[in-house]
Amino acid sequence: MQLHPAVLMFIAHRHAEGRILDALHAAGFDLTLSQARLAARIGPDGTRATELAEQAQLTKQSAGSLVEALEVGGYVERVPDPSDARARLVRLAEHGKRAQQVARREERAIVREWEAHLGARRFADLVESLGRLREIVDPYQ
Repeated sequence: MQLHPAVLMFIAHRHAEGRILDALHAAGFDLTLSQARLAARIGPDGTRATELAEQAQLTKQSAGSLVEALEVGGYVERVPDPSDARARLVRLAEHGKRAQQVARREERAIVREWEAHLGARRFADLVESLGRLREIVDPYQ
């Protein structure tokens, strides 16, 4: 029985996500999967908590709780939004940036393994195809 393409993509995503979380834990970062998922959505200049909630498909309250836990852990900080003095941005603190470096290193390792398994041409085709698919499925691109 052939699995639906979305299920196959989910399996690959779940594997990568687990590897990245394991690498973070091995490096001494105490993040939950939910915290890591939310932190991964923080833009380089910071992101409003309401935008994080929307992108992660969480309630504002759930996202707020995760941001609070990340802030207590030293992973993020809340700063004034330069475009709106009433709003605040969530951005990575230095501890969060160090965790992000570990995550990016593991992401690169995963890509190397997948490319070695599929071959350079098939992997490039996969990445190109998924990028094209993103055009119709990702409202946050």
